[in-house]
Amino acid sequence: MSRNLQGVLWSMVSVALFSTTAAMAKVAVTEYHVLQILFIRQIVVFLSATPQVVRDFPNSLRTRRPGIHAIRIFAAFVALTTGIWAVAVLPLATAVTLTFAQVFFLALLAAFFLGENVGRHRIAAIGIGFLGVLVAMRPGLDGFIDPYALIPVVGALGAATAGVCIRKLSQTEDTATLLIYQSFFVGLMAGIPLIWLWQTPDMDDLLFMIALGVIATVAQWIGVQALRLGEASIIGNVQYMKLIYASAFGFFFFAEIPDAMTLLGAAIIIASSLYIFHREAVNRARE
Repeated sequence: MSRNLQGVLWSMVSVALFSTTAAMAKVAVTEYHVLQILFIRQIVVFLSATPQVVRDFPNSLRTRRPGIHAIRIFAAFVALTTGIWAVAVLPLATAVTLTFAQVFFLALLAAFFLGENVGRHRIAAIGIGFLGVLVAMRPGLDGFIDPYALIPVVGALGAATAGVCIRKLSQTEDTATLLIYQSFFVGLMAGIPLIWLWQTPDMDDLLFMIALGVIATVAQWIGVQALRLGEASIIGNVQYMKLIYASAFGFFFFAEIPDAMTLLGAAIIIASSLYIFHREAVNRARE
């Protein structure tokens, strides 16, 4: 199995877990501020990376690319805050669907800054996948003219930027190093405003937000592994699977029933992802 295919499989698991956290955040944000949810989440990420960082200290904190770390941390903060904010003000399926702009951003950034060869087949698959998004969104086109729709789009740019940075950094730095820097500084940026915004949760809500953080942490570790193995433009295409997961969560937890257009769009999205699998398998066989 090629590294790209391994990366895609890891990414599918990561996307499923991140979709789970999006649904959980939609519940939590009804009671707590976006930054409080993010802060607790980053504490869990920080604790998960600490043992490995301590074991390899001080080498685990050394980096040859502090500038890329800084860009990635800021981009991650934008992506994470807007991701939670979006599910608070938009329907889950709408919020998730609009984040697919990340695929375009990621492909362009990967081509310009990573030198990845984004050929016509990948471009076609990305375009077909986004066509599926448009088909699925047709019953809710108001989402595209709603000013709140800009929130997940901005988040998509942040996520794509962070993804390209991770792809670059993961070739030379440990996963724990990547997570410890992000969790500390993103947590710091989220935590300072909580001096004024903090609302003490009861035990059930605290455990719920900790669980959200644990799932998000596992998703991040797996996501870094996916980007370590596969090219960013290919891994980015798997993000389309979020629509499938969002539809399922919407149906089971928020009483959202996908209509025929949503199901048709989902079928197109799956077809585009399967085409990427096929092309990668063909290219591997030719090597």
